[in-house]
Amino acid sequence: MLRLIESFGPFQKRAILLALDMACVPMAYLVAILVQPERFAILGEISPYLPLMMMIGAAAVTSAGLGLHRMRLTAYDLSGIKKTATASLILGTFGWLFNFLIGPPLTVGLHIVFVLAYFMLASGLRILALQLVLELHRMRNDRRRVLIYGAGTTGIQLVNALKAHKSIEPAAFVDDNSAMQGMTVSGLRVYAPAHIRDAVARHKIDRVLLAIPSLSFPKQMQIAHRLEKLGLEVQALPSFAQLIGEEPLLDKLRPLTPNTLLGRHALDQDLSNRAETYAGKSVMVTGAGGSIGSELCRQVMTCSPARLVLFELSELALYTIEQELHPLAQDNGIELIAVLGSATDPRIVRRVLRENEINVVLHAAAYKHVPLVEANPLVGLANNVLGTATLAREAKEAGVQRFILVSSDKAVRPTNVMGASKRLAEMALQDIASRSRSTVFAMVRFGNVLGSSGSVVPLFQDQIARGGPVTLTHPDVTRYFMTVQEASRLVLLAGSYARGGEVFVLDMGAPVAIRTLARQAIEASGYSVRDAANPDGDIEISIIGLRDGEKLHEELLIGEGLLTTPHPKILCAQEKGLSEIEMASAMRALRTAVASGDTEAAVAVARRWVEGYTPPMHQKQLL
Repeated sequence: MLRLIESFGPFQKRAILLALDMACVPMAYLVAILVQPERFAILGEISPYLPLMMMIGAAAVTSAGLGLHRMRLTAYDLSGIKKTATASLILGTFGWLFNFLIGPPLTVGLHIVFVLAYFMLASGLRILALQLVLELHRMRNDRRRVLIYGAGTTGIQLVNALKAHKSIEPAAFVDDNSAMQGMTVSGLRVYAPAHIRDAVARHKIDRVLLAIPSLSFPKQMQIAHRLEKLGLEVQALPSFAQLIGEEPLLDKLRPLTPNTLLGRHALDQDLSNRAETYAGKSVMVTGAGGSIGSELCRQVMTCSPARLVLFELSELALYTIEQELHPLAQDNGIELIAVLGSATDPRIVRRVLRENEINVVLHAAAYKHVPLVEANPLVGLANNVLGTATLAREAKEAGVQRFILVSSDKAVRPTNVMGASKRLAEMALQDIASRSRSTVFAMVRFGNVLGSSGSVVPLFQDQIARGGPVTLTHPDVTRYFMTVQEASRLVLLAGSYARGGEVFVLDMGAPVAIRTLARQAIEASGYSVRDAANPDGDIEISIIGLRDGEKLHEELLIGEGLLTTPHPKILCAQEKGLSEIEMASAMRALRTAVASGDTEAAVAVARRWVEGYTPPMHQKQLL
């Protein structure tokens, strides 16, 4: 029968509803006759069928005029009932006028009985038809049973909208309001959140619909995560303000302003006064697709180089930056070359340097994620140390004018493999610089870069987008921060000051408390922090413990004393490296360890030659 009903077209459904309204007239007459049969006997003196036929015709015209036949059963709500009441009054008035004109007159009470009877029959038949259709739908086995989380106005409207849905059946409510728990709303029982598992089993729930748009996004996400752990599919219903465009339909996350998080003014100076170092030159940037490497490429482009070589190990990263810079290079007459390769491969490095007649190398390629390098020390040391040494050696042989290494504050008395690898890379460069007469080698050391792939800010934003919590490794941990634009600009400026062997240190300002940064990230996204002082807040800050090899506080200087440079934010450190014999011994041991795949021997090289480096206890146990 359901298939038959579903096969009806719009015209057929309207005809059936119109027929129902017309059929209600004789039934209403029958009710009136049963009330006062002696009064209707006098109608036989005229014609017993004439008033009935006239009223049936009037019912058809009235129903069509008010649009009752066009109103779907599922949409028959209070407005539909009002229209039915209006139709009943119109028919009652028409019947009274007709009876008044042709006589003999009937009592007003009988006309009122007819109006009431017609109203109850017309509305009741529609409700009965709707329940019949709903019951036929419930008998289908392919309907998805859903649990509505939120028994408020939105939840009730959602249930009413879904009751006649072909494939979705609302089965129960869940609500945090204890006053509603245990009640029946719109024919569905309201459960407490603690009893969701029982409700799911009892009603065979497939999916949960969150009908709580007034609740903040993080809190909705927290509820969704709990429900997903029960194996349920969860979907959220947008608010009506979002549906009509008064609020964004997506989440409330907004991009964070790095300068605001830094709490200080960033460098606002172009490179025009030092652009001659790169203007008209052939410049190669390694790690060109990374956060720092890509920004270096953008800023080098503003210096009008003759050629820019993008050297990158990741195909996707190289494709992305090449596509971004290609139109700008064409507009400015800059030759743009994309090279896919590794700095550890001397053959490809040698070919790229010579074929493109490279004048300046900006070496930003490195594995820099502390936990990943800690878990993969052999690869990290090979890429960061041997890659730098290979590239620097080939650059010297190819007659490159300048070679600038992008280093890290984690190289200072490191507690992790990544930091130790960067310090070894610095020392390898210092060693080559001490024997170079043509190529100027230098390195630039700075702290964390806001917005880079390894920065905490993207991590915080991702955690906020998932509803939290935002995780900290320690409540007191601090870091030096700088925007990627500022760091890249200072690297280029420092490179123009280099005379050979310098370790440039960037003025990072005061260290920033990561806990403060986390709070700012939450509040900048439009939410509040949930803690003891604000238990109703949106997002919690959770302490997960320091990671392997992680420091509470980073440092920027190994020795003592800094020399000034022409720029107030660029300082020059006075640091001693290894002797030529010591460096040769260290590099030979590291190459042997990498070639043989000996992780223990590779880490031992770093432990022996890098000042202050001591692997974490668990690393010692693994070795």
